[in-house]
Amino acid sequence: MNAPLNLSQRAARTGIAVFAAALLLSGAAWHGFAADSQSAAKVAPAAAATPIAHAIAAGRDSYADIVNVASPAVVTVRVSGKARVSPTGHQGDPEDLLRRFFGDQFGQRQGPRPQMRIPRQRGLGSGVIVTTDGYILTNNHVVDGADEINVDLTDDRTLTARLVGTDKASDLALLKVSGSDFKALPLGNSDNVQVGDVVLALGNPMGIGQTVTMGIISAKGRATGVGDGSYEDFLQTDAPINHGNSGGALVNMKGELVGINSQILSNTDGNIGIGFSIPVNMAKSVMDQLRTKGKVTRAQLGVTVQQVTSDIAQNLGLKHSGGAIVSSVSPGSAADRAGVKQGDVIESFNGQQVHDFNSLRNRVAAAGPGTTADLTIIRDGAEKHLSVKLDEANPAKVARGGDGDPDSTDKAALGVSVAPLTPEIASRLGTKSSEGLVVQNVDPDSRAADAGIQAGDVIESVNRQPVRTVEDLRSALKRSVDRPVLLLINRQGSNIFVTVKPANG
Repeated sequence: MNAPLNLSQRAARTGIAVFAAALLLSGAAWHGFAADSQSAAKVAPAAAATPIAHAIAAGRDSYADIVNVASPAVVTVRVSGKARVSPTGHQGDPEDLLRRFFGDQFGQRQGPRPQMRIPRQRGLGSGVIVTTDGYILTNNHVVDGADEINVDLTDDRTLTARLVGTDKASDLALLKVSGSDFKALPLGNSDNVQVGDVVLALGNPMGIGQTVTMGIISAKGRATGVGDGSYEDFLQTDAPINHGNSGGALVNMKGELVGINSQILSNTDGNIGIGFSIPVNMAKSVMDQLRTKGKVTRAQLGVTVQQVTSDIAQNLGLKHSGGAIVSSVSPGSAADRAGVKQGDVIESFNGQQVHDFNSLRNRVAAAGPGTTADLTIIRDGAEKHLSVKLDEANPAKVARGGDGDPDSTDKAALGVSVAPLTPEIASRLGTKSSEGLVVQNVDPDSRAADAGIQAGDVIESVNRQPVRTVEDLRSALKRSVDRPVLLLINRQGSNIFVTVKPANG
């Protein structure tokens, strides 16, 4: 180990240096010095020739070429619309605002009140030009409720956009601007995207202007349940996404669009490295249907399913967990006509393995109404193949956990989506119930919501009759169309009775 020099050592070294200088000046020992100098000259260039300058001159690590291709196709979407006034005066009620500042005397003034101008709400998001004639993909939540939509291009032009159509179920919307020869982003194949692929996210976060961030695909096939939550198959990325990035582009290293940025998962309302993008294959299907038909149609089986857990797999004697077990079959549905029965385990759909109910629903939906599909099921330990002609899905009937839950427009329906209670779910909810139906989702405009029913409640009985399946619930409700329904609910371990008014009450 080299220790710091003390004063005597420094003096000694200084003396040696002076002596060497004297020899040089006097010409003494020149030959030896010259020889040493030549040796030093041979070593010095090798030490000085570091590879830094050469590496920089040879090329650069950069995504600039990809950005140059993608950037002109990513636009800023600015929307405006009339502020929504809450019946309670919470949001946008000008009189309520004045009372809070000036007190109740504002409401006691004599004479007619002046007309108050209803303020306009403004929003900002991003979009992607996907055709040279001006079609733009963005999120439904970016343009929802807007009565004026403008698009800012990277060449400083601002164009008025027409809303071609929206699809709330996938959170996508299609816009159109007039013109031609727009810089469009080529569409990739999101099915080929792999976890670990490098991607760039482009958009206008927080309104500061177009921004590019970089990350990787960190997961596929994600479902968040945020928003409408009907059809989700997100690509998850750690490329930073923030407010304003919604509707922007997720681009691969070929400069192709692989996703439309849609959501973030965060406790701080800011980026923490978990963002979600709608796969471009799903977006392309929605776009094509909105362009040609003005709406999106999807297929359905007519079943309610839940994921096969390890406990269920063990109980049924299956070799592994995964797949979707059928908890109910809607009478007269495509599944019913094909011979699907309660308790069947759907292992694959059109040759593709089913991992969970979300992936099954997405594949069924994408197949299209009227198409014939092949189902591979396990029944009583034996594998069977069923051919099923798919029905068209009614958006009002689509609910999380299945595509055959009670229709919220049906007079007998509560306006909830439910799934059979399993020991695993019961443990997670902290309930002692062994049988019943777990409420997964409640329509806020339904009579169930009016009665105070909440997600996580376990419906044990209807009119004092136990319910174990969706069909049990449906039948019990149909017998009570014109009178209040008495539900026994277990909520966080406690039993309570809830009365639900009739649909016409």
